[in-house]
Amino acid sequence: MIRWLSRLFSVHDRPLQDRLAVLIGAAVASAVALTGTAAYLITAYNVYTQLDAELVDVATVTSTWITGDLESMGGLDTNALQAANVTVMLVRSDNVTTSLPGEKVLLLPGVKELAIARKQQGYSARSDLASNGVRYRIVAVPLTDGRADYALVLGRPQAPTDGILSSLLLSLLVFGLLGVMAAVALGWWIARSGIQPLVKLTQEVSRITETDDLTPIEIHGVDEVSDLTRAFNTLLATLESSRERQKRLIADAGHELRTPLTSMRTNIELLVADERQGMLPQGARGDILRDVAAQLGEFTTLVGDLVLLSREDAVQPHPEPVDLRDVINSALARARRRGPGLTFDVELSPLFLIGEPDSLERAITNLLDNAVKFSPPGGTIRVVLEGDRLRVSDQGPGIAEEDLPKVFDRFYRSSDARTTPGSGLGLSIVAHTIKAHGGWVKAGHSAEGGALFTVRLPGTSTPPGDGDELLLEDDATVLLPRIR
Repeated sequence: MIRWLSRLFSVHDRPLQDRLAVLIGAAVASAVALTGTAAYLITAYNVYTQLDAELVDVATVTSTWITGDLESMGGLDTNALQAANVTVMLVRSDNVTTSLPGEKVLLLPGVKELAIARKQQGYSARSDLASNGVRYRIVAVPLTDGRADYALVLGRPQAPTDGILSSLLLSLLVFGLLGVMAAVALGWWIARSGIQPLVKLTQEVSRITETDDLTPIEIHGVDEVSDLTRAFNTLLATLESSRERQKRLIADAGHELRTPLTSMRTNIELLVADERQGMLPQGARGDILRDVAAQLGEFTTLVGDLVLLSREDAVQPHPEPVDLRDVINSALARARRRGPGLTFDVELSPLFLIGEPDSLERAITNLLDNAVKFSPPGGTIRVVLEGDRLRVSDQGPGIAEEDLPKVFDRFYRSSDARTTPGSGLGLSIVAHTIKAHGGWVKAGHSAEGGALFTVRLPGTSTPPGDGDELLLEDDATVLLPRIR
C-alpha cells in the first residue's frame, strides 16, 4: 500500500494532471471523512442522550407507582412492560435484586446501579448485554420506601437505535465514497483543462526547438500561463534580435576586414616579389613596410572594437565608484596629444556614479577623437559637464541631417568620412558603453555649425558616502548612488 501511494504521488512517474486529480480526491476524501465522522458522532451522542432522557422519564414515573407496593412492584405486569418495550427490576443497596414474576429477560445490574441505590441521587445510563444476550440501554434512578434504599433499573433493547446509527454510517460511507469518486473525476477534468495551455506551450516550444522558427507564440487569456507565454515571446524576440545583430556584425566585419587584409596581402606580395627580383625603386620598400605597420595597427584596432561590441549590452566587470571628471581629464590628455594645434574649452562640474572607468574613458576618448578628426586647424573643441549631461562640440563641417539617425550604427561612415582613417565603430562603442551604464547619447549640431554630442549618465553631484543606498536605474545592470 505504501509503495503504491509512493508511486501514485511520485513527481517523476505520474503526469501532473493525474497528481492534481489524486490530490483533489485526497483533499475531498479527508474533508468527507472528517465531516462524516463528526456527523456520526454527534448524531450518536444526540440519539443516546434522547433515549436516556426518555428512559429516565419513564423510570421516574414508574418509581412513583411502585413506591407504595414494592413487593408487587406497583402492580406492573410483564405484558404492560412488553408493550412499552422495557424491562424493569429493583436493586437494593445491599445488592439484592427483585424482578417481576414471569420476567423472561433479566437485566444484569452493575456497579453504577448499586451506587445509585446507595447514594439516592442522580441517575446512571449505560449499554450492556441482558440475560438473553441482547444489548440493552440501561438507566437507573433512586427509589426508597423509608425502610430501604433501592435503584429502579429500567432497560430497553438497543437494536432499533443501533439500526438507525448503522444505516447512517452506511449512508455516510456510500455517499462519501461516491463524492470522493466524483471529486477525483472532476479534479482530473479541471486539471486537464488547466494544464492544456501548458501542453500547448510545450508543443510550441518543441516546434521552435525542432524548426528553429522564432515566430512568437499566440497568446490567449490573461492568466499565469499567458504571462509565461508573453515572457517566452520576449525571450524569442531577444534571441531573434541577438541573431540579427550577430549576422549583421559578421557581415559588416567580413566586409570591413576584407579591405585591410587585401591591402596587406598586396603589400606583402610586393615585398616578396622584390626579395626575388629587386623590382622596387629606392625607398619604396620602407614605404611599404610603414604602410603594412599602419594597416596592422588599424587591423588591431578594428579587431579590438569588434570584440568589445560582441559583448552583451551590460557592464559585466566589477563596477566601482567613478568621478566622471577624472575620466574626462584622462581622455582629454589623449585628445590633446592627437590634436596639438587645437584648443580645448573645458568646463567640468562634479558627477559621481557607479560604473566601469576604463570603458567610460574609451567612450569619451572616441567622442573627443571624432571631434579632433573633423576640427579645422586651430579650431576649438568645447567639453562641458553640467549636471548629468556631458556635451562635446567642435567647429568642423558637422553631421548631415540624413546621417544623424545612423551615426551610432556599426560600421556606418558618411560620405565625408570615408576618406578619413577609422573603422566606423567608434561611435557605436560610445552608444554601447553609455547604454550599458544606464544612460543615452544623442548627436546634433553645435552653435558653431559643427557636431554636438550629448551624453546623459545618471549619477549624483555629491560624492557617495559609506551609507548611501545603491539602486538600479533605466534597466542598466550597473548600480548608481541615490540622488539626494
